[in-house]
Formats: sequence, C-alpha cells, structure tokens
Amino acid sequence: MSKAKKDTIEAKGFAIQIYTEDFKNDYISLTDIAKYKNTDDPRFVIQNWMRNRNTLEFIGLWEVLNNENFNRVQFDTFRNEAGLNRFTMTPYWSYVKI
Repeated sequence: MSKAKKDTIEAKGFAIQIYTEDFKNDYISLTDIAKYKNTDDPRFVIQNWMRNRNTLEFIGLWEVLNNENFNRVQFDTFRNEAGLNRFTMTPYWSYVKI
C-alpha cells in the first residue's frame, strides 16, 4: 500500500481508519472495529472472529470470486478445522480490502 490516502470514519464513538490506494482499492482497519468489543486488546476479538466457521466460509467465497490463483484444496484444510477448539488462525495483515 504505497502512497495510500488515509481517512477516518466514526461509528458508535470509535474512529475507524480507511486507506485508499486509487479509489478502487479500499482497506479498513479491523483492529479499529475490534476495539468496540475490547479496547485494551482487540487482537483477541479478531483472532476469535477468524476461527469462526462462518467467517472462514465468507473468506473462501470472497477468494473464489476475486482470486484466480486461490488454492481451494489447501483452503479445505482450514475450513474443515474451523470452529474446533484446537483451531487458531491469526491475521497476517491488519487491513482487509473492502
């Protein structure tokens, strides 16, 4: 994200950062959104959200629609484990393209 323009919106009293590269690719801060539930340590909110089976299904569908190089076979491994107590998935980036 070089030369990204940073903007902020406010929701329920929380500032949420949005980054725009070229007015076609927008990124929103999940960390800022997660602060609504846990202001001290929002990473745990994101980690719990990402291990949810429904979240993983959504991410998989988004990838199928938007990523021609998406590896569906490898994704099935994650999807089958989602929701189990032993399953943990953490974010690599703190911004998700919207």
